[in-house]
Amino acid sequence: MLKAGVIGHPISHSKSPLIHRYWLKQYEIDGEYKTYDIKPDDLEGGIRNLVDLGLKGFNVTIPHKQKIMALCNTISEEAKAIGAVNTVVVDHAGHLHGYNTDAFGFSQNLNETIADFDWKNIDACIIGAGGAARAVMYALACNKAKHIRLTNRTEHNAQKLSEPYQSKVILWSDRQQAITGSNLIINTTSLGMNGQDSLDIDLTDAQNNAVVYDIVYAPLMTPLLQQAATRNMKVVTGIGMLLHQARPAFELWFGKLPFVTKELELSILG
Repeated sequence: MLKAGVIGHPISHSKSPLIHRYWLKQYEIDGEYKTYDIKPDDLEGGIRNLVDLGLKGFNVTIPHKQKIMALCNTISEEAKAIGAVNTVVVDHAGHLHGYNTDAFGFSQNLNETIADFDWKNIDACIIGAGGAARAVMYALACNKAKHIRLTNRTEHNAQKLSEPYQSKVILWSDRQQAITGSNLIINTTSLGMNGQDSLDIDLTDAQNNAVVYDIVYAPLMTPLLQQAATRNMKVVTGIGMLLHQARPAFELWFGKLPFVTKELELSILG
């Protein structure tokens, strides 16, 4: 049996088991995917236990995405650029190889939702400067977006993220300026999520044909996306990014690149 899983603390909320178990069943693969709650101060010991259990690899979620990098024998260029690892492969010698699939998930979701999406003429605004924003910034840069602006409540974090890409930072107090003229607006914060405040952004100054992308998927149609829909803008929900980022990891462990189906999406959304 091929074994994989996901580590984090806490971890009971993770949707990853539902996704990977769905694919294991769909492709009739003799495998398992479990959750492993590992506390931050026991990361090295916890990982060693997973290797001893014979895992082919595991996903990494909060709070381990940065700290796991110190334990990896190799790290992909993409993960280095993003500054985080969300997928680990364990080889036959017990060595750890770190990857990041979030940029892939972001891009694939956009490509599948918006037919013939034109990356090179993108005037983008990223809202937020956390881990997801790093992956989005990397994806936009790799796809040669024309302009990238970034706004975040903490200016220091925004400046730090923007420096390698020479993107423009807009103060949070001036966030409306960040979306002025934008044709791709991405919310990478938790604002708009169930139980959180809504994102205080008015889309009036965005381009009329703008694409509005929210990585939040609970609710699926966040207040930001609802506002975009009333303006007849194209919307991209966050569930696709969650599902697509899981695909390369599944292939790395189980040897099959799976597809995202509507049935899978509905099963995850419950």
